[in-house]
Amino acid sequence: MKKQPLNIAILTVSDTRTPETDKSGDQLQSCAQADGHRVTERKLVKDDMFHIRAVVSAWIHQEDVHAVLITGGTGFAERDVTPEAIEPLLVQKIPGFGELFRQVSYAEIGNSTIQSRALAGISNRTFVVAVPGSTGACATAWNKVLADQLDSNHKPCNFVQQLV
Repeated sequence: MKKQPLNIAILTVSDTRTPETDKSGDQLQSCAQADGHRVTERKLVKDDMFHIRAVVSAWIHQEDVHAVLITGGTGFAERDVTPEAIEPLLVQKIPGFGELFRQVSYAEIGNSTIQSRALAGISNRTFVVAVPGSTGACATAWNKVLADQLDSNHKPCNFVQQLV
């Protein structure tokens, strides 16, 4: 069966990166496109709860955005507010995403994975996920979790049916 391509929006949360230095956003875009998805929007915002929430909320509202991938702001630094920004927007939280991400990440970075507050959920038929800001974390999230869950042919189940 032919794979259902999704429209994906990518948000990088960072006080220090620019569009030219956003390697983590590049990583997510490259992975999504390599798997046949379309990156329809991409933005970079500062670590500010209300800017993050405004962008994500707008994308959730757009019928043609199936998934929002957020990189950055999931640690414990004072400015890391991505989870607090997006949690109120999630109608259905997916606690297993953060648990699974930390489990697969453990093989790569050991117990430092405990400092990740990666999370995911669904709102208005839009899958929303937040992962750490490192390029390695983005690759791990895509290759070990997101690629399968955003693949309409992945069995026994995937999230695509909930999104399109």
